[in-house]
Amino acid sequence: MKFPQKHTLQQIATIISSTYVGKPDFPVLGMNEIHVVTEGDIVFVDHPKYYDKALNSAATIILINKEVECPPGKALLISDDPFRDFNKLTQYFKPFEKADSKIADSALIGENTIIQPNVFIGNNVKIGDNCVIHSNVCIYDNAIIGNNVIIHAGTVLGADAFYFKNRPSGYDKLLSSGRVVIDHDVEIGALCTIDKGVSGDTFIGAGTKLDNQVQIGHDTIVGKKCLIASQTGIAGCVIIEDEVSIWGQVGIRSDVTIKKGTVLMAQCGVSKTTEENTSYWGSPAQEFRTKLRQMAAVKKLPGIIDKLK
Repeated sequence: MKFPQKHTLQQIATIISSTYVGKPDFPVLGMNEIHVVTEGDIVFVDHPKYYDKALNSAATIILINKEVECPPGKALLISDDPFRDFNKLTQYFKPFEKADSKIADSALIGENTIIQPNVFIGNNVKIGDNCVIHSNVCIYDNAIIGNNVIIHAGTVLGADAFYFKNRPSGYDKLLSSGRVVIDHDVEIGALCTIDKGVSGDTFIGAGTKLDNQVQIGHDTIVGKKCLIASQTGIAGCVIIEDEVSIWGQVGIRSDVTIKKGTVLMAQCGVSKTTEENTSYWGSPAQEFRTKLRQMAAVKKLPGIIDKLK
């Protein structure tokens, strides 16, 4: 998330009541998660395991719970609870905005786009030309939808990220301030759920088609001309490159890349980055032919054991 205008390190420290290391007028342009930070962004870190990753990231302001040596060209915000203070900044710069009607006055809807009954369209949503939005679709604030997009009944675009911190008092939610962005010529089936980014975008590329009941987590990037079949669950921060085919009931963990041309057969459990133009099957997912040979070998084991008796 980029701020509406440039702020200073001192101003941000005042908002969250923290101390800082760096020049008071050090520029602060936005806040983001570590995988999407750029120069001028704040990133938060609250565990020593990830200190180096945050300090060496593209972010130039690190919200951290320990005073450490500040890398050249960067600044620190020292907080006893960076998770809490990241939420404070989200509330300050992107507070929840109540909708004024079923279709917000600030929503922009393109030419020849059809909006069926009982659709909710939130604040600042932009929908392109020649789209069809079927009944009971819910589109949260700030979503962007391209031209020639079809969204079937009951789908939800822009629900919050599933992101929590476990505290003694219970789970503390990380607030979401990102968007869902749908490119041109996409079709999304019924009862799909695509979560907004925590601070960036969840993106669906041009020409991609989703079956019914597909879940896509926060900040995931789906490339062009992908096919994703029913009951697939994709975690947050996944990268799916172009022309990937994902069949029914596939599960993909966070922080992996599904390379261009990958085929994930039904019920794959994917925990690692795939190879380009390769088919996978099983859980954990393996190259398709290798998995078939393993299964054929397992079928022969009873006969081999009988011969050894």
